[in-house]
Amino acid sequence: MKTKYLFVTGGVLSSLGKGLSAAAIGALMEARGFRVANVKMDPYINVDPGTMSPYQHGEVFVTEDGAETDLDLGHYERFVARPTTQKNSFTTGRIYRNVIESERRGEYLGRTVQVIPHITDEIKRLIHEAVAEVDIAIIEIGGTVGDIESLPFLEAIRQMRADVGPENVLYIHVTLVPYIRAAGEMKTKPTQHSVKELLSIGIQPDILVCRSEKEIPKDLRQKIASFCNVGVNDVISAPDVENIYQLPLVFHDQGLDDRLLQRLNAWAMKPHLEKWVDYCERARAPHHTVRVAVVGKYVHLTDTYKSLNEALAHGGIANDARIELRYVDSEEIDESRVGALLNGVDAVLIPGGFGTRGIEGKILAIRHAREAGIPFFGICLGMQLAVVEYLRHVGGLPEAHSAEFAPQSAHLVVHMMDSQRRVVELGGTMRLGTYPCLLRSGTRARQIYGSDEIQERHRHRYEVNPAYHARLEEAGMVISGTSPDGKLVEMIEVPTHPYFVACQFHPEFKSRPLAPHPLFTAFIRAALERQVRVGREASLAGPAALA
Repeated sequence: MKTKYLFVTGGVLSSLGKGLSAAAIGALMEARGFRVANVKMDPYINVDPGTMSPYQHGEVFVTEDGAETDLDLGHYERFVARPTTQKNSFTTGRIYRNVIESERRGEYLGRTVQVIPHITDEIKRLIHEAVAEVDIAIIEIGGTVGDIESLPFLEAIRQMRADVGPENVLYIHVTLVPYIRAAGEMKTKPTQHSVKELLSIGIQPDILVCRSEKEIPKDLRQKIASFCNVGVNDVISAPDVENIYQLPLVFHDQGLDDRLLQRLNAWAMKPHLEKWVDYCERARAPHHTVRVAVVGKYVHLTDTYKSLNEALAHGGIANDARIELRYVDSEEIDESRVGALLNGVDAVLIPGGFGTRGIEGKILAIRHAREAGIPFFGICLGMQLAVVEYLRHVGGLPEAHSAEFAPQSAHLVVHMMDSQRRVVELGGTMRLGTYPCLLRSGTRARQIYGSDEIQERHRHRYEVNPAYHARLEEAGMVISGTSPDGKLVEMIEVPTHPYFVACQFHPEFKSRPLAPHPLFTAFIRAALERQVRVGREASLAGPAALA
């Protein structure tokens, strides 16, 4: 069949859930047997989000081929089986760079280069390139309708209906129906104005996905339909849900997938949503609760750790457990407070990060977890700091540090990779994407994965200094995973500890609700085992210990 294009726009304000809506629609279409691809077009002038502050943009999601992309691509991969690549994400910056480079090469033969047709043509070219081999392409336009930055994208998708035929294009607009608590009612005016703005640039939405705190009643949906020139069945209620993986089911219950296929004149089998139903049922009432401390410096914006949070939830459901996250600001940790800040947690996780702020706090948290026997999991920077902490306090190197933070230290046990030393530009130049890792026989890592070789995604410039590999193992830390040539440390563990595991790569990028990553499943299992162990020890100690 010819590729069908679903364009997802957003109105009123940002963070409504366009990405989740696009991902959930992708899951529905995939459940009906279609080959699906999701694409994100972002209107900012950065070439990619790789150099942006997490406080500005949230998480940077890394694809298999090493693209640094918007966090919405993480949503796409968690809902849709098809992995994303560099082609599935592009920005205004990348588009303008492509056009300017083409102009410099003389490809426009002296013509005046303009937004229309040259920028819009480049946008359409990248869309076609990204979805060449799929049945249904779901393209999300970042930002909010009315923003000046997004106008070229909206013009390009307006042209697409004429380019590929009206039966192959459908516009979905995600908008807000706020609930005014003081008045006790919902208001449709923001949605009306948002659709009016979209109409002013020549796009009539076919489907409205209306976000609200509560279910939108039929009379309000009828009102929206009348004012926005759509059918009442094309107004989809998208209330807040307990679990984001309920979204495909919420949409299916309202017949959204049927409406999309009718509009696109496409036939499909009935959807197979049994696995989503099963996951949501298990997530609704788990029998256990695990408290995990996430120690970092971006803890005030949870989108910074979006994939990490989801991966922990996946690992929890695999163990019939609800995850309670305690975000601990590493800048607030010192020797006098580390015990109190981590009191009562079942496990400690140190995620990736950059910059010197909070480094010593993270090292103190690692030491506390190691000495108190609390399950520990370090990712990327978390692994590097675990090596620093261990060599400081067990390996007899009190001045051990990373060249990233203390280049004058006597023992740079973590240093910049040779391949990075001559790199000048920051954007897109780290060791990015999927690389192989060989696991040592007899290690916990080998047991967790059940394989001798794995493929994981990376995003780093620094590595454990090979000059200290032997010192590390002499002190009792096991290098359980390495690059195929044995030079790069990929995983470490402490066999005398109940669970002390860390990795250089980012396993959270490959965790899925229907296929949780084994490292997160094992980490949560270790936390549950600690609960049993601590409870047994307290019971043996008698009533005084339980008081």
